[in-house]
This record gives sequence, structure tokens and C-alpha cells, in this order.
Amino acid sequence: MLLLGIAIALNLWRLILGPSLPDRILALDTMYINAIALLVLFGIYQGSMLYFEAALLIAVMGFVGTVALSKYLLRGDIIE
Repeated sequence: MLLLGIAIALNLWRLILGPSLPDRILALDTMYINAIALLVLFGIYQGSMLYFEAALLIAVMGFVGTVALSKYLLRGDIIE
């Protein structure tokens, strides 16, 4: 779990200091994946199914957020 914490910190660094918007979107998407992995590992450690549901919610929100940001990057607006 320590390595995932370090990975999240490095993703946050890339998110803040990324040279371009696609780099920031990729860092945010990778941060979602690391947060999901951290929640799943913590859920296995605690033996609770609640963490798996939270990981599923983060996965769905991460997907929707990545699609919305990518559409904004390509077209300049989200809703046509």
C-alpha cells in the first residue's frame, strides 16, 4: 500500500505541474486507477465489501470524468 501512496503522490505532482492538458488528463486517470487499487487492497485487508463498492463508484466517476475532459479537449465544449 505504501507504493500505491507514492504513486498517487507522483500522479498529483504530474497533475499540478504537467506541461500540457493531455498530460494532466492522463495523470488524473492514472490517479483514479491507483485510488481504486488502494481501496481494493484496503478492502481485502479489512475484509469489508464496502470498499469494493466505493472502488466501483470511483471507477465509474473516473471513466465519465475522463470522457468529459477528453471531449472538452477535442471540441471545446462538453454538451453540443
